[in-house]
Amino acid sequence: MPLGCRSDTLETRVMIVPFDEQGLERACELLCAGELCAFPTETVYGLGARADRAEAVGKIYAAKGRPATNPSIVHCADADSALSHAQEVSPLALRLARAFWPGPLTLVLPLRPKLLAAETTAGGSTVGLRVPNHPMAQALLREVRLPIAAPSANRSTQLSPTLAEHVEKSLGSSVFVLDGGATGFGIESTIVRVVGSAIEILRRGSIGPVELQEFGPVVDLGAGVTDATAPMVAPGLTRRHYAPAVPAFLVDRAQLPQRNEGSSGLLLFADTDASVGLSGQPIERLPREARAYARGLYAALHRLETSGAARILIEAVPSDPSWNAIKDRLFRAT
Repeated sequence: MPLGCRSDTLETRVMIVPFDEQGLERACELLCAGELCAFPTETVYGLGARADRAEAVGKIYAAKGRPATNPSIVHCADADSALSHAQEVSPLALRLARAFWPGPLTLVLPLRPKLLAAETTAGGSTVGLRVPNHPMAQALLREVRLPIAAPSANRSTQLSPTLAEHVEKSLGSSVFVLDGGATGFGIESTIVRVVGSAIEILRRGSIGPVELQEFGPVVDLGAGVTDATAPMVAPGLTRRHYAPAVPAFLVDRAQLPQRNEGSSGLLLFADTDASVGLSGQPIERLPREARAYARGLYAALHRLETSGAARILIEAVPSDPSWNAIKDRLFRAT
């Protein structure tokens, strides 16, 4: 039996607790018992449950309001344990695992039967596997010794959480949260699959084509839109996703003065002229550098979402490929 597992039923009232020895022990107890636990990764906070039990994974879908057609990424402590859930691993997939794990890359591989609950993979024949590069996620996965299904810890299609309080804001009283502070990358992992000698990007994320093309030709399918009613090969591909609770709009810099109203919240670059805003208007500013912008994006949108603004105007980002993952999030959010 994995470390920390108990046979008794555990209470799971909402609680944000420090990621210390006591919090880690409690999280392991909950996960082993088939309950939920939210925890930080280097990308966003994940809502975790043991991936080998249908009833445990079902609690993720119930808490998030997540369509059963949307698979969950399975998190493991190391490459060997992650790849043990794959029926086969091509030489190219193995090279990617060795190069990017632990890290913000998810590999979609053929599923080895009977190891994971069918609900984890939305009944599909493939599984998304990841080894997170976050000391707290690593400590939890090493201690619990289980494959953990963990989509982002928020209601389906809403803003992803990069702080523990974002989890509570979205999910209310349904989850125990380990507080690891702000996440590092700020947007989700890149999801890829290997087809022959090519690397297909299914979801754009923290690792871009430049890093991947060192290992083979890259086909970027990440701009596609998936029907939520049909089985999906990867999460995060529906038309509406990563979206604030109020309407959001992408606006070119030149059009901001005409589009702006006092009831709007603004997400601008740090160097955008202050005259765009109105007195007392909620304004968030982010750097004009892709990684730094990504790190602060969801937190800024969370603040604007709760500012009382009737809508959010987001200054359009550059067309440079380094911004592709951010553009994907903003396209789906708006």
